[in-house]
Amino acid sequence: MTEDTQAQEQIAVHRARIDEIDCRIVQLLNERAEQSLAIRELKPQVHWGLYDPKREEEIFANLTSCNKGPLFGENLREIYEAILHVMKELRG
Repeated sequence: MTEDTQAQEQIAVHRARIDEIDCRIVQLLNERAEQSLAIRELKPQVHWGLYDPKREEEIFANLTSCNKGPLFGENLREIYEAILHVMKELRG
């Protein structure tokens, strides 16, 4: 087996693993969306507004504390800003 063939096989293995991880991420994002929708339903009962900038900063702080890399904190913030934007637009 040539070095080129070995590398191609390793790439295929890594790509298959990425596909599995992506499916798990989608599942987790949908679970997160369900929780966000449940909170949105409850907020009027406690007279809270839909947007809570303090909570967003708590989310970003939590991400920073659990991040072990190789992503940088700013990378995670960018990703989560997009996720939070989508969550705000979600309709249950």
